[in-house]
Amino acid sequence: MNGSRAWFEKDFYKVLGVAENATADEIKRAFRKLARQYHPDKNPGDKASEEKMKEISEASDVLSDPKKRAEYDQVRQAVKAGYGAGGFGGGFGGQGGPFGPNVRVEGFDVGDLGDLFGGLFGARAGAGFGGQRRGPARGDDLETEVRVSFEDAIEGATVPIKVTRDAPCSTCGGNGAEPGSTIETCSQCGGSGTVGDNQGVFSFVRACPRCGGSGRLVTNPCHTCRGSGVQRRREEIKVRIPTGVRDGARIRVRGRGTAAGPGGQPGDLYVVVHVQPHPLFGRNGDDLTLTVPVTFPEAALGAQVKVPTLEEPVTLKIPAGTQSGKTFRVRGRGAPKRKGGRGDLLATVNVVVPDKLNKKEKEMLEQFAEAHRAAPREDLGV
Repeated sequence: MNGSRAWFEKDFYKVLGVAENATADEIKRAFRKLARQYHPDKNPGDKASEEKMKEISEASDVLSDPKKRAEYDQVRQAVKAGYGAGGFGGGFGGQGGPFGPNVRVEGFDVGDLGDLFGGLFGARAGAGFGGQRRGPARGDDLETEVRVSFEDAIEGATVPIKVTRDAPCSTCGGNGAEPGSTIETCSQCGGSGTVGDNQGVFSFVRACPRCGGSGRLVTNPCHTCRGSGVQRRREEIKVRIPTGVRDGARIRVRGRGTAAGPGGQPGDLYVVVHVQPHPLFGRNGDDLTLTVPVTFPEAALGAQVKVPTLEEPVTLKIPAGTQSGKTFRVRGRGAPKRKGGRGDLLATVNVVVPDKLNKKEKEMLEQFAEAHRAAPREDLGV
């Protein structure tokens, strides 16, 4: 579960101004309306608007994700049933506990509740859930698209991509402090970013109220980012397109998503690749495909014909009597394979029938037809 103490304390439905049974579209519209009102670009320097924007973004992040929303609703129901953040009434079965007074619970593993409360509690030695310490905040992932040529998709290339993102501040490098100033370790949490509330059988872990969960204290905030460590800007990022990449592939560029601020990990950038079609070649997995036009005499008598590849041309042997649609395999002239080597070139013969004949050509074909009494439609029974 992705929950946090905020799931006990905040009513995300109220934050967005929607009903608890609101549809996904209603939640999306409510967020967009509030985002237009409180976006920092419309309210430069307004701290209240910044905080409001963070609040509605947090609410949207939970309620717009079906899985997170279901978990959040579970937590709210648990709170209403008596699992509040203020305590458990002395444990399971104690006065005021979730199972009511005079109820003793035996023979069950509290770890069975991990799916419901996992990540919300820290463990105490000898009792409680198997807690996990939450790591630093992580920025959001971003996604963009790029178009590459057929040749670059086959051989690989490095392409520049422009992305607008929340990047580490160019002045402070992302630590939130004015250059030259000091950053202190938070004395309340010892730099861990979390503090524990003893709730009897449980130890409830929450973000440190003094440092806000960062584990550090900035005495002189950066003048550019106002201590956030984040600066929105448009950047050009060079992305390596691997050899043999296919149309629709999704490439992950680590750490080039949204910055998370001091102490946090940036998200990743995902690049969806669109491969432009080639005028001659097609693709079937690791194999390339090619249509090779041949004349009737070449197909009937056999021939040696040159065919192109993505490198130098090769000679293809057309046996006598080759039918239109016959496919020949030229090994090792396809796309690079992931585990090394290359696929093949699949060359399909297309016998070209002339649309115009001069008098001499027509006479020669009539003579051939007279001499060659073939019955190609005999099996049709007509």
